[in-house]
Amino acid sequence: MGPGHRPPRRWAVRRGLRDVWETDPDDNCEHDRHSPLTDGVRAEATIDLGALRGNLAALRERVGSTAVMLAVKADAYGHGAVECAREAVANGVGWFGCATPDEALALRAGGIRPEQARILCWLWTPGGPWREALRADLDISVSGQWALDELLPAVRETGIPARVHLKADTGLGRNGCQPHDWPQLVAAARRAEAEGLLTVVGVWSHFAAADEPGHPSIQAQLDSFHAALATAEAAGLRPELRHLANSPATLLLPQSHFDLVRTGLAAYGLSPVPEVGSPADFGLRPVMSLTARLALVKEVPGGHGVSYGHHYTTPGPTTLGLVPVGYGDGIPRHGSGTGPVQIGGKWRTVAGRVAMDQFVVDLGGDSPGIGDEALLFGNGERGEPTAEDWARACGTISYEIVTRIGARVPRRYLGGSHSEGASA
Repeated sequence: MGPGHRPPRRWAVRRGLRDVWETDPDDNCEHDRHSPLTDGVRAEATIDLGALRGNLAALRERVGSTAVMLAVKADAYGHGAVECAREAVANGVGWFGCATPDEALALRAGGIRPEQARILCWLWTPGGPWREALRADLDISVSGQWALDELLPAVRETGIPARVHLKADTGLGRNGCQPHDWPQLVAAARRAEAEGLLTVVGVWSHFAAADEPGHPSIQAQLDSFHAALATAEAAGLRPELRHLANSPATLLLPQSHFDLVRTGLAAYGLSPVPEVGSPADFGLRPVMSLTARLALVKEVPGGHGVSYGHHYTTPGPTTLGLVPVGYGDGIPRHGSGTGPVQIGGKWRTVAGRVAMDQFVVDLGGDSPGIGDEALLFGNGERGEPTAEDWARACGTISYEIVTRIGARVPRRYLGGSHSEGASA
């Protein structure tokens, strides 16, 4: 830090179980992307809102006039749904995607107003909060006749016409209406539209393998989606939005962009197609860094067992460092013996099993101080591991690594646009 440097002021805001650390609106945080852990905090996830802003700009440039939806399901893939949505609104994003109704309603409760952005919710179950969704001005996905049958009484009771996106199963085999049932669902939706009960504002679907270039299902799903659109048009529906592209399709399949793309992982700066390109190859920058503070450093002899089951035994006299996060915080147990951590500028590997609240690293005789930083993952600019490195070490995908970081780990937000609708 240079002479006269004033560290950014922060204050804690309680969000559920976590303390969220916000930067002072008067501070410029560009210099502070990798600032030390907040005093008294054992671990925290730093969320670089400037990186989120840059990623959204890169994605908008890629898709041109096509609208961009930011997926904020699962607490914005672990990054903080309300905070990320506020930043996105401040930078011109007008669509958000949530899986569950509770997520969508929480976004409205968090200050994302209808005049700022529309919110699509797609994972409904019988008895869902249809009335609350209508009153909150949510866009509602309908994947089958049962959902329409539950939605329409809520419309009649509230007097609020629904905005509906009909979802077709074009080959994923998950949520969505099968082709043999599609004409009946489309016809029922058109009748309800003619009665003034709803407007079909969207027709959509989801790819199964857009992250596998050349996979035969990609073209098959495109063909099926075009057929679903033709059926809807023949029934008299005129949706304003046709949408199919997820993050990998946004990056690799321009023919799938239609009127709107749904970006999740890519917006948070991770590559959904790591075999094709890194985040930097697509003009993206990881948004989350995860750091912890060493809780103990101690010397042990050779042959000393480490953690449950003694799956690791020290090969000789060494020092061990205790990192106070574990699977209770979202660190994968599959990272036992493989997960990478940077301590003192060197890569280390989890020694033995990851426990619920902690894991151990063999420091190889080095003796960092108690309280020193253990950087589990970041954007890689300091040579540290990335979420993708953890994914490879655990045999999973980077989606899971960031999303599973739990509520015991506070989030600290840096570099936000401090305009109305973006600040906490």
